[in-house]
Amino acid sequence: MTKKINISVLNLVPVREGSNATGAFEDMITLAKHVDGSSYQRYWISEHHNMVSIASSATRQLIQHILQNTEHLRVGSGGVMLPNHSPYIVAEEFGTLHAIFGDRLDLGLGRAPGTDMLTANAIRRNNHDGVFSFKDEIEELQRYLSNSGTSLVAYPGNNTYIPIYVLGSSTDSAHIAASLGLPYAFAAHFAPAQMKEAFSIYENNFKPSKQLSEPYKMVSNNVILADTKAQAEYLATTHYMNILGMFRSSRMLLQPPVDSMDGIWSPREEHAINTQFPLQFFGTKEDAVQQLKDFQQEFDVDEIIAAAYIYDMDALLKSYDLFEEAVKEYNAEIE
Repeated sequence: MTKKINISVLNLVPVREGSNATGAFEDMITLAKHVDGSSYQRYWISEHHNMVSIASSATRQLIQHILQNTEHLRVGSGGVMLPNHSPYIVAEEFGTLHAIFGDRLDLGLGRAPGTDMLTANAIRRNNHDGVFSFKDEIEELQRYLSNSGTSLVAYPGNNTYIPIYVLGSSTDSAHIAASLGLPYAFAAHFAPAQMKEAFSIYENNFKPSKQLSEPYKMVSNNVILADTKAQAEYLATTHYMNILGMFRSSRMLLQPPVDSMDGIWSPREEHAINTQFPLQFFGTKEDAVQQLKDFQQEFDVDEIIAAAYIYDMDALLKSYDLFEEAVKEYNAEIE
């Protein structure tokens, strides 16, 4: 039995060709203001490092900037990469944001550094022994955000109970999210292979907690929609070139779309990109409604977090509008 779908936004804050970090932040706010007050519930910012094509390295500062420029959206991290940060400092920083902006914060947590190991060592220089327990650090962070009565107090932070979300792209984090009774967000926008198995592990092993009484499955999907399939195919070339640059270790900024990818990628690269970074919702609004039916028949998630590499901002906003309309139609059909 499928369920109604909630929707949210994941923004990796790409830097477009011809622009810079300042422009990327302006684009980030443009999208945030556009979806503020819509059906989109939350607006999450990723954490990446050592990538000149993505400007989301200082996640908390960007979250503050978005909170200052919106009124309704929940804003948070998709996510804070815990190997890079002390749970105590995370509690203080998010507690400070909570004191300023109130209960509009989400705290998504990841177990990977979000970068290469050279950069990871530069980020957290005191963590050379390689010992890291994602579960232990989540529980430590929970203590700081609660009213645990310990002598070590994170203030602001304690007694805020900022909701925590476990992020993952494999089955490991599914076990942790289930054992802690937390919402689980699967990163299908770049690693969909283990999604079904991870969700099964999460649901079958879930233990209720103070934050959550039953499983809550979230997934980040790539979404590119337009008025026509041909327009969507044109826009999608930006997505393909962006991933191709990653595959080739080429530090390209987000490229304008091209008429065809012929001669730009090889058949092997095309297959790898469509397999590892698929466009789960692609084409027209009508296409997306059917794709939602097929997707929910298999995965039955509670929430889809839409990500998009689209060069033109008007086309990006239109794609998010069309996806919102598609989800509304889907939800209306299953009532």
